[in-house]
Amino acid sequence: MSGLVVVGVDGSASSLAAVGAAAEEARRRGAGLRVVHAFLWPAMHVPLGPSPLGPPGGGLQTMVEKLVTEAVEHARSVAPDVEVSHTVVTGEPLTVLEAQSHDADLVVVGSRGMGGFIGLLVGSTAVHLASHGQCPVLVVRETGAPEGPVVVGVDGSPRGAKAIGFAFAEAALRGAELVTLHSWTTWNAPAPPPQDEKAPYASGPDELRAGEERLLAEALAGHQARYPGVKVRHEVVHGGTREALIEASRTAQLLVVGARGRGGFTGLLLGSVSQAMLHHAHCPVAVVRGDGGEKDGDA
Repeated sequence: MSGLVVVGVDGSASSLAAVGAAAEEARRRGAGLRVVHAFLWPAMHVPLGPSPLGPPGGGLQTMVEKLVTEAVEHARSVAPDVEVSHTVVTGEPLTVLEAQSHDADLVVVGSRGMGGFIGLLVGSTAVHLASHGQCPVLVVRETGAPEGPVVVGVDGSPRGAKAIGFAFAEAALRGAELVTLHSWTTWNAPAPPPQDEKAPYASGPDELRAGEERLLAEALAGHQARYPGVKVRHEVVHGGTREALIEASRTAQLLVVGARGRGGFTGLLLGSVSQAMLHHAHCPVAVVRGDGGEKDGDA
């Protein structure tokens, strides 16, 4: 833990919402907050000073200074006790924020952007960071329900363990209930072996559901012991993964998903379930990679 939350800003309303969320995250963690702006224009050799035909206080450099100052002031108004720093880095947002993620516990971005973060849309910067960032990424889409639970999608895969751990930690920090949600259908649930070895290898809905409940319990084993103060509600849903998570996000303050998975969450990849949440969830979404930041196998 480096004790650092990073937030990308560009002056848009979406990025200011991200600054507020990042300040709250830093406050909960007792961490510092770094406000980062990716200044693309110097790399393109665009003049940064005021135009001879424009006002003396104009120009791209002045604009950037104003938007960063506004972001810092907003962060301090949300969390006065948090130490806030800022930096303006020459480069495009994808590269700048990925580099910043090496030093951070969490990177926070908005779902829409402009200016220095041109193209900060779900599907570009947010998805790139979720795929390649070296720490969890929080994408602020909607405000979420302040008193709602933290919801985590559980699929039983080894890569999903970090998302579960992150969700428990967030629930503890927020003093919130944790909902562990596992979705399954008769098409993706592995059939458990029959008790009688001579019996046909087949199972009905009740047996399949019992198997999925065992998978959920096994995936959560150990996490509850580390966070005994977190109230946990288990939900095993017979239905589509995307639909179940989107519906759960309506009353959640945070939705946590892994970057890839298997089992009841078959195809939990950016571009499928995780990307669907970035586009359609009704609360902020945290994407947690399960490979420790290693690059092999990235999609």
